[in-house]
Amino acid sequence: MTRIVVVGGGYAGFTVARQLERRLRRRDGVEVVLVDPRPYMTYQPFLPEVVAGSVEARHAAVAHRRHLRRTRLLSGTVTRIVHAERRLAVQPVDGPELVLRYDQLVLTAGAVTRRVPVPGVAEHAIGMKHVEEAVAIRDRLLTAFDRAAALPHGAERTRLLTVVFVGGGFSGVEGFAELHRLATDLLARYPEIGRDELGFHLVELSGRVLPEVDEREGRRVVRLLEDRGAYVHLSTGVVSAVDGVVELSTGERLPTGLLVWTAGNAANPVVATHTDLPVDARGYVVVRPDLRVGADDAPVADAWAAGDAAAVPDLAVRRPGALAVPNAQHAVRQGTRLAKNLVAAQRGRPVRPYAHSSLGTVATLGLGSGVFQYRRIVVRGWLAWAMHRGYHVLAIPTWERKVRVLAVWATAALFGRDVVSLASVQHPRQAFVTAGEPARVTRVA
Repeated sequence: MTRIVVVGGGYAGFTVARQLERRLRRRDGVEVVLVDPRPYMTYQPFLPEVVAGSVEARHAAVAHRRHLRRTRLLSGTVTRIVHAERRLAVQPVDGPELVLRYDQLVLTAGAVTRRVPVPGVAEHAIGMKHVEEAVAIRDRLLTAFDRAAALPHGAERTRLLTVVFVGGGFSGVEGFAELHRLATDLLARYPEIGRDELGFHLVELSGRVLPEVDEREGRRVVRLLEDRGAYVHLSTGVVSAVDGVVELSTGERLPTGLLVWTAGNAANPVVATHTDLPVDARGYVVVRPDLRVGADDAPVADAWAAGDAAAVPDLAVRRPGALAVPNAQHAVRQGTRLAKNLVAAQRGRPVRPYAHSSLGTVATLGLGSGVFQYRRIVVRGWLAWAMHRGYHVLAIPTWERKVRVLAVWATAALFGRDVVSLASVQHPRQAFVTAGEPARVTRVA
């Protein structure tokens, strides 16, 4: 039996496995194995809305086992790939390391959040690439409001109401705008807290935000955020985050209880340093237009790659050496094309190159506000926000998830967003352990 191993169950990997199930029959004698440490695919474009409570966390995740019924699922992390011997090593969540042999490799491991060696970041920052991170960000803000409302004005109250996002790309700007909008909406429920007490800071090392839109629109987004009361620090870096105090390259110090790091992506370590496949200078696997691994003049047999882990040529851009932007729009379509090409190659048929012209760029900037750009066409405000929601509810895989997301939006339109913090789930035994202990009175209000 021919074994196809898919490394990574994100957009591209999930799509590849799902398409292979549709296109392969049992008589083909092919076993598809998907390896991923998480049992679900995260639909990252919905994470900003998870942060804001506009989308239920579980609805931004698509369960592998519910939708991949003929794929063997292996929960674990690939630690090394030796393609010359057609084998890879997998470290399961529990138990010893496994060696898995394969006939065809599909590398869709995705990228990781880019970290820089800034003191204190590893100890205090949180990313925004996974559902659990988005949930934690939201719960921390809600908990901070509850704590701050019970404190007198002072340093600790200011720290709790100060939020710092690092990174002005799509992930950072969307998450920042959605969380800030949630915070301003919460003020109606917390009369003890004034609008001027909120300290929301977006820090970007370059001189602009949202590089996917033109510079004029980027400046407009900055003005919009500042008009709402947020602070945008352009051409500014973070030099320290020790003890939760974010020190900027301008000398400004921001004590904060919530530091979110969205400063770009980096190559997945297993791709960059733990494989014998060819990688470029950034650590991304080199891919041909037909999504086979290797250069045009030096193909690698039985290896395919797509998604954020791959340097996929962008044939829709006339600039020599142009690569496809690492986003969901490309990853899903690359996964579909890869599956078609792999099946065609298995059956001795010709394969086709991946080519997809961008459908435009759309971003949410908080409830009821957004920006969309396609070439010179720009849409702003409520209509762009509606376009963002419409596109992504169509793009998220499976009808089951589409219906669930629409149901949450409909409920929120009637009753508003749910503002319950479940931060205590991070310490589920605390209530049991402390049961029966007398409460400590520290001050009299």
